[in-house]
Amino acid sequence: MISLVIFLLLFGLSLGAEILSNDKPFLARYQDRFFFPMFFTYPETDFGGDFATETDYRDPFFLEQMRKPGNFAIYPPNPHDYQSIDQELSGPFPSPPSRENWLGTDDRGRDVLARLLYGFRLSVLFGLALTVVGTLFGMFMGATQGYFGGRLDLLLQRASEIWGSMPELYLLIIFSSIFQPGALLLLLVLSLFSWMGLADYVRAEFLRGRNLEYVTAAKALGVGNWTIMYRHLLPNGLTPVITFLPFRISSSILALTSLDFLGLGVPPTAPSLGELLAQGKANLDAWWLSLSSFLVVTVTLILLIFIGEALREAFDPRLD
Repeated sequence: MISLVIFLLLFGLSLGAEILSNDKPFLARYQDRFFFPMFFTYPETDFGGDFATETDYRDPFFLEQMRKPGNFAIYPPNPHDYQSIDQELSGPFPSPPSRENWLGTDDRGRDVLARLLYGFRLSVLFGLALTVVGTLFGMFMGATQGYFGGRLDLLLQRASEIWGSMPELYLLIIFSSIFQPGALLLLLVLSLFSWMGLADYVRAEFLRGRNLEYVTAAKALGVGNWTIMYRHLLPNGLTPVITFLPFRISSSILALTSLDFLGLGVPPTAPSLGELLAQGKANLDAWWLSLSSFLVVTVTLILLIFIGEALREAFDPRLD
């Protein structure tokens, strides 16, 4: 329960990453006018500039305008976006932690704390999406095999074994060379394989329950097969689905992190925990890159494992 509360708190904070870490101010006041740069786009001319392009709110000219009497700008607690480059640093990149960059910068001058915050959100959302897709399809395949059995079960089992022998990493490399790498492509490819482990457990539950008395009675009353599967067998077969959910989320996050570390994941401009780990490997003297990203990944996986262990104990009939 403690792990669940901590995980939900961290995930909730990451959902508001734009409010916690952004290079655009919440509110700006200039010449008795109020602006909301985080939500709307304003040209430089609104703040006394010469160009009609979007305002750079870290530009020295804008900051100087905000220091004049009657003007002000309220920035988030961490005034950096995940892709904004800190031009004020005088030393080389990556730079160590400082008052301006609490966890330092990466090898391109981007704030590490901002990239960790946005990267954690991307990893969890990707893990949830992959888990939902794989779980739904795995439940459908396992329920179909377990309930109908016979030749259909035999045929789908052999097809699953053949499909499971496909080299997943090679497929990712091939698709990455053909299409533009991104989270959607990774979700599509990984979801093709993520359902197989769960389908076996659901299949076993449906094989065990399809010959029970209440299922036989429902068939005698003329209830349809899909209604029996959904209304009578599925609730009893949800135990392995629920207990494996946190572990599936953690494996999905780890898969995305590993692919990003190898350069097969999201584009380099996107916030990524694996990309920060790769930067730490390439810059061994920049300890803040490896340490911060490693701690985020480790703590996330530990929290999910503790949640999964608690769910497994809660559904274990031997502990009643």
